[in-house]
Amino acid sequence: MSPVTAGVLQLLALIAALALAYRPLGDYMARVYSSEKHYKPEKWIYKAIGANPSAEMRWPAYLRAVLAFSAVSVLFLYVLQRLQGSLPGSLGFVSIDPDQAFNTAASFVANTNWQSYAGEQAMGHVVQTGGLAVQNFVSAAVGMAVAVALVRGFARSRTGELGNFWADMVRGVVRILLPISVIGAIVLVACGAIQNFSGIHEVGQFMGGSQQWNGGAVASQEVIKELGTNGGGYFNANSAHPFENPTPFSNLFEIFLILVIPLALTRTFGRMVGNLRQGYAILATMGIIWIAFTGLMMWTEFAHHGPALELAGGAMEGKENRFGIGASAIFSVATTLTSTGAVNSFHSSYTGLGGGIQLLGMQLGEIAPGGVGSGLYGMLIMAIIAVFIAGLMVGRTPEYLGKKIGTREIKLAACYILITPALVLCFTAAAMALPTPANSMANTGAHGFSEILYAYTSGANNNGSAFAGLNADTQWFNSTIGIAMLLGRFLPMVFVLALAGSLAEQKPVPATAGTLRTDKPLYAGLLVGTILIITGLTYFPALALGPLAEGLAS
Repeated sequence: MSPVTAGVLQLLALIAALALAYRPLGDYMARVYSSEKHYKPEKWIYKAIGANPSAEMRWPAYLRAVLAFSAVSVLFLYVLQRLQGSLPGSLGFVSIDPDQAFNTAASFVANTNWQSYAGEQAMGHVVQTGGLAVQNFVSAAVGMAVAVALVRGFARSRTGELGNFWADMVRGVVRILLPISVIGAIVLVACGAIQNFSGIHEVGQFMGGSQQWNGGAVASQEVIKELGTNGGGYFNANSAHPFENPTPFSNLFEIFLILVIPLALTRTFGRMVGNLRQGYAILATMGIIWIAFTGLMMWTEFAHHGPALELAGGAMEGKENRFGIGASAIFSVATTLTSTGAVNSFHSSYTGLGGGIQLLGMQLGEIAPGGVGSGLYGMLIMAIIAVFIAGLMVGRTPEYLGKKIGTREIKLAACYILITPALVLCFTAAAMALPTPANSMANTGAHGFSEILYAYTSGANNNGSAFAGLNADTQWFNSTIGIAMLLGRFLPMVFVLALAGSLAEQKPVPATAGTLRTDKPLYAGLLVGTILIITGLTYFPALALGPLAEGLAS
């Protein structure tokens, strides 16, 4: 079987598995977030944190709860890292430096999981399991809660109430993420991923020195890393490490975990607004972009010209022989079109155009299908923009799901789509203009610029992957990327929740003969075009200086 055929078959198997899970998982999540019943373990949590899960919140209160919980999480994780040297289970590792502790705390709370350190050489069992793994669960649940609040904004009328953040967050962890993670961890252990709390041990002598590995609760952290679209690896090699991702089957299973909740949330959306066809339209838009990007990535990596690449059957540099080009390309697109950031290959070693596809996937806003929660609310913002553009074309007041898109709504949507590009481009410009940050680049020219652009694109979009030739473990990058991650995560949430509150207060407008049908293929095509045009106009100059220049020169 040729590598190309193998890659296509893996892609088809993945699509089939996602299709099987789509309906039951989407319906189940809709029931979870619509239920008025509280399970006993959830009641214990509410009592411990002093929350009333039945109290409805307007958008300012919902936002305050999101920000307060996240601020406490950043502080807790920062202190835990600073105290690591004094904690049991530290494996002899010292406490983390202040700038790196801030960067890591911001990263994991913002669902970014950017890592400027080697996990197996810096973090002990307590920080890995009690700090980082916990944030993998709750940061994902926060994103899902915000998405559900926006969906309620569309579904409700003449009320500003969006639900209860504490109930939404706790249910996301207890009823969705934990059960799937338990099953997924068992699957990964069966595949060969490790799950223990062993110390550091020597595994052999190499070139006059010793090779050492430490154990850890890897399988359980790996599953929520992918399921919650987090991305932080237990080991520096991330999902290319055989302890995290042992076999081609585990690789495909991990890609499935990355995509399953973001895709299924479109059915949850359709179910909660009472119109499944609207969910299918969003799903179709996500699917078109994802399949197109995957096909382009396979083409760039399989068909790139050059004697060495032709002998290897494609661009094999930086890719695991266990997975090959096809599985690596599928994983790469899945992780950059979501906010995951996990890698099973070295992104900096992809062809120039392949690296550009990775960058563009993040710059779209990671909405195809995007992160858990963040992908859905990002796509719904784009849906509002597309409806507004269509309304301008025909001279009608734009409406989406029976809600008028007026001045306030379009201003909030515009602020949402502007904040992340502003962070990416301003920080990239500053890093290139100052002498010290540029010294961290491992390459010069177009590829060196791409390293900087990729770092801030990844941070501000809460992805977490990297063109790893960049030395990001400096005070400049730890601080600025940390700030970009926090602002890129929580500023958009302000606009999302404000928009949700505005929509929930409206009275639904009945559909007429002139109403744009947003559940038809024509609208899905308009939405895809809107996404690509907005992203292209925003980022094309930067992409032209980096991956496009490199790709055309090779």
